[in-house]
Amino acid sequence: MKTQVLTLLCFLIYWNLPAQIGVNAKKPDGAIQLFDGSREMLDEKWTYWEGPRLKAELPIKWQIVEDPVDEGFAMNSNDPAAAGGLYGAADIVTKQEFKDFRLHVEFLVQQEGGNSGVYLQNRYEIQILDGDYGLHGMAAIINEHLPTVQAYHGVGKWNAYDIQFRAARFENGKLTEKARVTVYFNGQKIHEDREIQQVWGGPNSGLDGGNDGGKGITDRPGGIKLQAEGHNVLYRNIWIQELDLEKKSTNF
Repeated sequence: MKTQVLTLLCFLIYWNLPAQIGVNAKKPDGAIQLFDGSREMLDEKWTYWEGPRLKAELPIKWQIVEDPVDEGFAMNSNDPAAAGGLYGAADIVTKQEFKDFRLHVEFLVQQEGGNSGVYLQNRYEIQILDGDYGLHGMAAIINEHLPTVQAYHGVGKWNAYDIQFRAARFENGKLTEKARVTVYFNGQKIHEDREIQQVWGGPNSGLDGGNDGGKGITDRPGGIKLQAEGHNVLYRNIWIQELDLEKKSTNF
């Protein structure tokens, strides 16, 4: 009897995991929907990041387009102000800022070489770059950690990042623990509780990018940022769950 109960519990746990990670993962109770495919939610929840290279003006010029694969709508990161790969010129960021969280983001690269990125706290980039699997390539914690599995579905298909993030910790204004992150890519764990050293890309990349070469992290919450690089990279089904991760680990 005990064996049967244990088997049933394991089955139920396994059965419920796919609903929480991967493409079409449903928002858990208590999580915040950041984008549902509508223009209304894009304007309500997001704005342009006011970095030193900002060239775009509100309202946001990211277009709402028909989902090329499924029913519904998505937003296209190909803002004209970012033509030629001018990151920081038309990136969008959530109006709400966060510390520890669980994040779900779905994206689709429409052409080979498509480039964008998901920024945690508007600091730390999880790269989106078709055709590159290096430290600056697809699913890398940029310039620091390679994904352990190449789980990318490819051009023209929906992909999903599921991310659990623990913000850097400070005592008396001094950094005592660096940020940490665990990432699943299309349901496969590709980064397990990785420490992030710094912000990369300079002041145009995000918060603290211009502080001590990106090493001067401050104790300020930050939004979720999506990068405009002049490419047709689509986004849909973005949600976030605020957490309070007292323990150092980000595994989930």
